[in-house]
Amino acid sequence: MNSPRGIVGPVPSGRDADAYDRLRRRVLWSLTTGLYVVGTRAGDERNLMTISWVTQVALEPKLVAIGVEAEAVTHRILSEGNVFALSLLPRRERALVRRFAKPVQDTRVDAKGVGTMQGSAVHAATTGAPVLDAAVAWLDCEVRHVLPLGSHGLFVGEVVDCGIAVPEAGDATAAGDTGDATDGGDSADGRG
Repeated sequence: MNSPRGIVGPVPSGRDADAYDRLRRRVLWSLTTGLYVVGTRAGDERNLMTISWVTQVALEPKLVAIGVEAEAVTHRILSEGNVFALSLLPRRERALVRRFAKPVQDTRVDAKGVGTMQGSAVHAATTGAPVLDAAVAWLDCEVRHVLPLGSHGLFVGEVVDCGIAVPEAGDATAAGDTGDATDGGDSADGRG
């Protein structure tokens, strides 16, 4: 974990630790990520959280992995409820992710999972996890594997349902190009 100086090792022999740490962070920050909002539910408790560590990890079965900080409310809810839904937002809604940088305080959702969280309209996915109505597409997942990774946990979920909004002309997602999400097939690059 962290050394007394706040630098996470290992540091290669002969390297200046501070300079190496700055370089490593710069390189890691250049990895491609997106911005998503993950919805979680355990019993009557729901949360939405901004998340950037998301990737498809298998084609058969369809598995998606998300990295969640171990101390986050979402980590606890995921561990208890074992479901999550990813909302992919259109670029015009990218400011919406700021509402979910901290745990949701204002939840007004009925028994069917319809209502608002932090003032944003939501509905329940098949698993009961909340999905933002503003999402251009969404994935509903049941957790199949959990891997503790120190500061974060990696939750691997099987896609059990999904949906796509009717895209507006020229609209792209804040998460990146989703390609032709209406063709229903697996793309060559595994984003199917």
